[in-house]
Amino acid sequence: MSPNDTSKPASAQWGGRFSGGPAEIMEKINASIGFDQRLFAQDIAGSLAHADMLVAQGILSPEDGQAIADGLDTISREFEAGKFKFSQALEDIHMNIEARLHKLIGEPAGRLHTARSRNDQVATDFRLWVRDAVDGLDEQLRELQTVLIDRAEQHAALIMPGFTHLQTAQPVTFGHHLLAYVEMFGRDRGRFADCRRRLNESPLGAGALAGTSFPIDRQHTAAALGFDRPMANSLDAVSDRDFALEFLAAAAIAMTHVSRLSEEIVIWCSDGFGFVRLSDAYTTGSSMMPQKRNPDAAELSRAKAGRVFGDLMTLLTVMKGLPLAYSKDMQEDKEPVFDANDSLALALAATAGMVGDLEPIPDAMRDAAAQGYPTATDLADWLVSVAGLPFREAHRVTGEIVKAAEARGVMLDQFPVSDMQAIDARITEDVLSVLSIDAALARRTSEGGTAPDNVRAAVAAARERFLET
Repeated sequence: MSPNDTSKPASAQWGGRFSGGPAEIMEKINASIGFDQRLFAQDIAGSLAHADMLVAQGILSPEDGQAIADGLDTISREFEAGKFKFSQALEDIHMNIEARLHKLIGEPAGRLHTARSRNDQVATDFRLWVRDAVDGLDEQLRELQTVLIDRAEQHAALIMPGFTHLQTAQPVTFGHHLLAYVEMFGRDRGRFADCRRRLNESPLGAGALAGTSFPIDRQHTAAALGFDRPMANSLDAVSDRDFALEFLAAAAIAMTHVSRLSEEIVIWCSDGFGFVRLSDAYTTGSSMMPQKRNPDAAELSRAKAGRVFGDLMTLLTVMKGLPLAYSKDMQEDKEPVFDANDSLALALAATAGMVGDLEPIPDAMRDAAAQGYPTATDLADWLVSVAGLPFREAHRVTGEIVKAAEARGVMLDQFPVSDMQAIDARITEDVLSVLSIDAALARRTSEGGTAPDNVRAAVAAARERFLET
């Protein structure tokens, strides 16, 4: 057959079994080329590895193998140049590439599919794509951690209120607060790394579901594609999408962390808090109110969590009732994964930009940290460690002192010691040493605590754990 021969077997890719073409609506619902063209590079890589193995095993002649490799190289260059033309009639990325290869090199193109099914082909392509996505997201998470660590070091001693129930609880430092997100995103990286380790097995060679009678070498293709090993069971190889579900689960948890940080940025920027400012680069105005500066980058990042949660639920629902091995339902696996990756990648980029951009307002943070009697716990601790009260009694005494100070409209370090002694005679002037915000902050020296020296040490440790490995 001439390389220029454009003839196709009966009913396109389905060959002689079908004498008629599909209905128009069938063609539309069956086609996936509108989204799975994103697997282009992975499909080329898988085909090159498969052809090389076929030649090595004597299943394909070296001449045909070279023709296939040259043709796939041409197709890759066409794609990179934006000249590759996709056809919905050819359904998916695999048939689009195969049809183009047939036009380029003729008969040898038909031998490429020897000992391979679209079932193991797409499973391989998809694993390769998800693996690349994991690597890209890990780099983005690392970059976000870098920005957070740098800002934490810069603001290791900047006082702000620590909240529980969004009520002032105890003073912390802004650096300590930012390092909490470094830990969260570090766990996200760990989850993606676990996902990558488990997905890194090759389905290629599993065929449609039962393997093949050809003497293939699955170790060869697995190694060529950077997999650790071939998948052990051909049925599992073509029907498993755990790797995609695990990717989506890790993405959903990461988006939860992005959303929480975004929410805090929204709160910190609000007039009621005024803890930070964002520049024009990450805010927008109002079409009616000229004074407005809205933290839209944070709000949009927060909102994208809903998309990723939905993507996870979509694929869980698709997979939950499928028997082994492959069902066409599994064509619906890619769009939620692509969407989740795109949403998370965009949100991570925006979040890293906002963290690097935001300008803390120290006076507002300190004023807020002084509200709500944030050193009450320090008073209770002093009553235990110095005055010798059991903690439950110290808790009660402290509560009475806070109530009296609140009635007088003063903070604890401004409340007369004599009035404290009227509530409990065991209190001495020494109690004043623990009642200021600065003193309370400096005393939090337990491992993982918020004392500025602790934060500086934690910054160095975080750099070593997350950025230097």
